[in-house]
Amino acid sequence: METWQIIAIGVVVAIAAVVGWWFYERNRTRRLQDRFGPEYNRRVMALGRRKGESELAKGEARVKKLEVRPLSTSDRTRFMEEWRLCQARFVDDPGGTVIEADRILIEIMRARGYAVDDPYDRVLDVCTAYPRHSSSYHEANQILIRHRRNDASTEDLRKAFLNFRSLFDDALGGRDEERERAA
Repeated sequence: METWQIIAIGVVVAIAAVVGWWFYERNRTRRLQDRFGPEYNRRVMALGRRKGESELAKGEARVKKLEVRPLSTSDRTRFMEEWRLCQARFVDDPGGTVIEADRILIEIMRARGYAVDDPYDRVLDVCTAYPRHSSSYHEANQILIRHRRNDASTEDLRKAFLNFRSLFDDALGGRDEERERAA
């Protein structure tokens, strides 16, 4: 084989590798955008595209490795009752209620098998497992932080509580999970 043929084959292989890599990256970006929605944009804006995508992909892989389990009927009932009591106290103590709502969510996530002891892992797990709640969860956590600095209004606390509530409903599981467990 002549030198020009070897060079031509090398160029073709290099071009094919670059095109393959480009398609892989494009598909990965689209898949992550579709999966994470606003959380994708938030991470990419904060960390840059490469690092943000890498972090989301690592979180996704980590959550897949977890042994996430549905709540038992008794746990579901207990958490629903705790939430009902928590919600009933909102008018008298909105700040305490939001702190309690966060605690209940942490306990649900722990009971289901998610990493909750590290706040960073907890946020990543929530964003990975419940991506449609990621923006509202971040917002609720920011309000909770502001509340702890005495810088959140009652309306802010109401908003945080409602954001936690929408995640609570999904994290608690429902009829679909009960059907899967029965099958």
